[in-house]
Amino acid sequence: MDNLKNKKILLIISGGISAYKTLDLIRLLKKDNVEIKTILTKSGKEFLTPLSISTLSGGNVYEDLFDQSNNKIDHIELSRWADLVVAAPATANLISKVANGAADDLASTVILASDKDITFVPAMNVRMWENNATKNNINTLLKNGYLFQGPDTGDMACGEYGKGKMSTPDDIHNFIKDYFYKRDMLKKLKLKALVTSGSTREYIDPVRFISNESSGKQGYFIADELNKLGIETTLISGNTKLNYSTNFAVKEIVSGKEMLEEVKNKLPVDIAICAAAVSDFVPVFPSDKKIKKEEETNNIQIKKNVDILQYLGSSNQRPKLLIGFAAETNNLKENAKKKLIEKNCDYIIANDISRKDIGFSSDFNEITIFAKDKPEEKVTKNSKRLIARKITEKVINHFLINEQNIN
Repeated sequence: MDNLKNKKILLIISGGISAYKTLDLIRLLKKDNVEIKTILTKSGKEFLTPLSISTLSGGNVYEDLFDQSNNKIDHIELSRWADLVVAAPATANLISKVANGAADDLASTVILASDKDITFVPAMNVRMWENNATKNNINTLLKNGYLFQGPDTGDMACGEYGKGKMSTPDDIHNFIKDYFYKRDMLKKLKLKALVTSGSTREYIDPVRFISNESSGKQGYFIADELNKLGIETTLISGNTKLNYSTNFAVKEIVSGKEMLEEVKNKLPVDIAICAAAVSDFVPVFPSDKKIKKEEETNNIQIKKNVDILQYLGSSNQRPKLLIGFAAETNNLKENAKKKLIEKNCDYIIANDISRKDIGFSSDFNEITIFAKDKPEEKVTKNSKRLIARKITEKVINHFLINEQNIN
């Protein structure tokens, strides 16, 4: 798998006895013709020397945030240069800095300034790994889209046993190869995707509407993850208070009808993921004036709203991969399976919106994935960012397996 040739990797080496493993990682990457630059932290310098690193990597080793040896701003230049940033080993201290937005040295400043994926390879004592402060920091980083490789479980240099060992150079190397393989294959396929998210508003009069509490976060994170994979992505979003990334196209709408029209305008696409909570009903006769309290309001008539998932599943421009959501308060399994068949989807992502700790207004979700002729797959409560990654894994596997079968 010669997919690492000419890739650019920025290695960040922080302090820890396992820093020596990074030298073996550098050897493996150089065999694959990877271009490497390195940041060595002050504590990392206690374990490795700049000379040993540069001799193996053939690239520059950076140490000082305020290096005046060139006219370029290193933390910006380095963050833009790399295809991937790998912090190995990543100490509890480095993880804490980034999780809390600190930027007091070159390593933490580059990470915060980077527009590329950052992978942490943790290495620390088992008690440090299990400490609630560390767990909270890691959850923050995962929620914000950072990647992790490891740690492993085993005997430690301090004499204790447990989780916290840095991953082996071979495992890190394989993680990096897999990262680029998937992205390069998907880039080659030139896929297009649309994602719907947020709630719609169906106005009864100029100030009142039928809607729901969907925040749009789950759909947004899915769109962001697809975009990171190199898939040309459009997010069609209803009501939300999110600040959108400018890295992919966003179309804002109000009603379900408007959302359907935007979906039609984007076809054909290879992937459609309908995470929006489109209001099920719309008023038959919306008033163009505010309805007064004194007026008779019990006669407001409603009808079924447009069904975007149904439209996509039956369209002659049906996407190659169609994923829908089923937000349920009861009979989740039965309703999800029924929707899977009736809407002609490849996957249905079901979640229980009766729970207050997950779903619509929460930063967390818990889902069950249903597919035709496959066992259901439950993903326990986790951040919506990680849930989005689980869903995009389905996208990756769908197209990579098909591509391998064709070849």
